[in-house]
Amino acid sequence: MQDRAVSELLRVAPVADDLARRFQEAGFSLALVGGSVRDTLLGRLGNDLDFTTDARPQDVLKIMRPWADAVWDVGIAFGTVGAQKEARVGDTDRSFQIEVTTYRSEAYDRTSRKPEVSYGDSIEDDLVRRDFTVNAMAVALPEKRFIDPHGGLKDLAERVLRTPGTPEESFSDDPLRMMRAARFAAQLDFEVAPEVVAAMTDMAGRIEIVSAERIRDELNKLILSPHPRKGLTLLVDTGIASSVLPELPALHLERDEHHRHKDVYEHTLIVLEQAMALEEDGPDLTLRLAALLHDIGKPRTRRFEKDGRVSFHHHEVVGAKMTKKRMTALKYSNELVKDVSRLVELHLRFHGYGTGEWTDSAVRRYVRDAGPLLSRLHKLTRSDCTTRNRRKAAALSRAYDGLEERIAQLQEKEELDSIRPDLDGNQIMQILDIKPGPEVGKAYKHLLELRLENGPMEHDEAVKALKEWWAEQQG
Repeated sequence: MQDRAVSELLRVAPVADDLARRFQEAGFSLALVGGSVRDTLLGRLGNDLDFTTDARPQDVLKIMRPWADAVWDVGIAFGTVGAQKEARVGDTDRSFQIEVTTYRSEAYDRTSRKPEVSYGDSIEDDLVRRDFTVNAMAVALPEKRFIDPHGGLKDLAERVLRTPGTPEESFSDDPLRMMRAARFAAQLDFEVAPEVVAAMTDMAGRIEIVSAERIRDELNKLILSPHPRKGLTLLVDTGIASSVLPELPALHLERDEHHRHKDVYEHTLIVLEQAMALEEDGPDLTLRLAALLHDIGKPRTRRFEKDGRVSFHHHEVVGAKMTKKRMTALKYSNELVKDVSRLVELHLRFHGYGTGEWTDSAVRRYVRDAGPLLSRLHKLTRSDCTTRNRRKAAALSRAYDGLEERIAQLQEKEELDSIRPDLDGNQIMQILDIKPGPEVGKAYKHLLELRLENGPMEHDEAVKALKEWWAEQQG
């Protein structure tokens, strides 16, 4: 591990050492710290470098501005100055994103959503306030002296997450660290120490003091990690999910209508993992959120039928509304809320057509309703099959293969991605000799239905259909 660290540090040495010398010349100390040291030891250090210093933020700005290609101070209230630096490393030019943070300690007031920041004077005091021992290591520069007062190297080797002090103190300082424990477990595939899990369970309600934006950002990192099941399970088991994403633990005891041997909670985690396996261009937050939330409408729609079955009629519609409400509360963007809610609403659409031959009309409507989300809807629908019955799974897969083939065939003949009526609004007004108003919209909608049902029409044919419809409206 230390051999890997040396090679990683040598890779970024031109930038790190240059910056450290500038701090030294100004009478200050500089050290690589936190996640950067952890990733250095794991042999996975990227171009994001985190440093800590005894220099106050204004002094940091004076040192950084003449050196960096760009400097920003949006985090200066919390003691952090950001910068970008282009540098040649070996034979390649690289762009480094750098953050330099003044030694600090911070704690939450029980009535406030924002941490109170106070600056420190020693790196040891700075490290003890960090979230986990694997993030509480530093490398003093330029001499490259390793600083590890809390046994982070040992915990890193054992792949375990512990806190530098007691977990109760750490989580009192910043309750978001409880979610960070779940996130790091998911990102690094580490285990969380039993005493940390116990504190998370005891203090779960404390997460409610944290702002929705910080919770959302942490949740995104967890969901986009390589092992989100691990982090989500920890949030549910400790009770934290009951505050930040209560719809997830609510699935725990529900039974799936098609696979009664599997509860909906377990089914959901499998769907998430299967959706991840279908990703083509890296982690897809929209797809993963849709997979995670696709069945959250089931608890509210559960019905016990006379024949002993359990049904969840219209759970996709209810789930879409619940998704919109939860994501809005977590301050997601309007566009992401709209897309994820739409996928939740459409995730059963495929099953509504049965297993027979898809008509052209059905294909057009499916593509039209999915719009730009079609590719993700394909992945979500395929992922939603978690049956252990191989024959049934194979039949569903063949049926969806058939749908995708039909879409491709029809795509060659028609512009399915932008289905519009064969006459636009101006043509409708001219043909019917009417002014802008509700009638134009009704005529447009009628022609769109004809287009979906029958495919493209010749101009004269469309005009004839419009006039026939108009005559019926007048009669």
